[in-house]
Amino acid sequence: MDSISPTVPHFTMTTDWLAFTLPSSSVHDVTQVLGGDWTKGNGGYRGYPLSWVLAGGTRGTGKIGIGAPRSPREVHVDLSAGIVSAWPVDKIKAILQWVFDHKGHLTRIDCALDDRHSHVPIEQVRHAILAGQMVGRPHKSKSVDGLDIHKTESTGATLYLGSPHSQTMLRIYDKRLELKEKHQANWQDYGIRWELQFRDDRANLCGRLLRLLEPEEWVRFIVSVLRGYVDFRDTSKDEPNWARCRAPLLPWWMELTNGLAQCRLTVEKQARTIEQVKIWAKQSLGPMLAVLNEAAGKDWFNELLDDGKRRWKSRHRDLLNHEESPKDRSDS
Repeated sequence: MDSISPTVPHFTMTTDWLAFTLPSSSVHDVTQVLGGDWTKGNGGYRGYPLSWVLAGGTRGTGKIGIGAPRSPREVHVDLSAGIVSAWPVDKIKAILQWVFDHKGHLTRIDCALDDRHSHVPIEQVRHAILAGQMVGRPHKSKSVDGLDIHKTESTGATLYLGSPHSQTMLRIYDKRLELKEKHQANWQDYGIRWELQFRDDRANLCGRLLRLLEPEEWVRFIVSVLRGYVDFRDTSKDEPNWARCRAPLLPWWMELTNGLAQCRLTVEKQARTIEQVKIWAKQSLGPMLAVLNEAAGKDWFNELLDDGKRRWKSRHRDLLNHEESPKDRSDS
């Protein structure tokens, strides 16, 4: 297993998804508040006949749906992890306040607590559940594992607690493996993620509270919600419910939640890789580049590349410097 740098904090938290609906607004007003480069989509979204998409390369997906015949000025917004996790806390709080000021409501918000050094492996959590040591609200769990058959290597491990259709669900998964599979440059800086997904009324209540809290209070609040949803205690499935709920906490669970409660609310800096940029260029720029090559000719196209190289900034050079050598790729 690849070792994590000792400089990486043991525990962090990020806001990982945000979705909301406004009863009366416009694409212009929403995009002015959110920022970013939005373009009109080719079709509808979530039952809305018109859509807009946030162009962001590999950072994540942002979508807006509008134009429903029943409510033409209603606007729905979905912002995935790659977008929201990179926002400063003040921006998230300002957007939450703006949504509620305009009589909107949240439909989803995810909060991710990261055990960066993998103090508690997923297998340990599975074992505790099977031993009847989990006390909490979920009645069902589901485990999903990924495997590269040719390399016989694990590509992912996720444990779901609760139903995806309920207003609260907990995902516990190997964030390091997920990012490694996506060719994320900083995948080694992650470990096991405990991610709470809130929907509808619970998302709305969570958002109303979070917009008022300081970052430290925000973290402690989410950890308290986590412990209200699941607890791991020194008990067994054969014990009566009253005894299970009063049993002492398992030491690993106490250490994990105490560590998470003292962690920092962070802004994720997602480093791009050449592989990610290649995928983005192929999907977003490929057709237009082909038109330019056909219409202007290869000489013009080569001049474009030379001019682009002269305009490189530090972020472009950093991207190139982080590219793996051919030997590294063949060994992976």
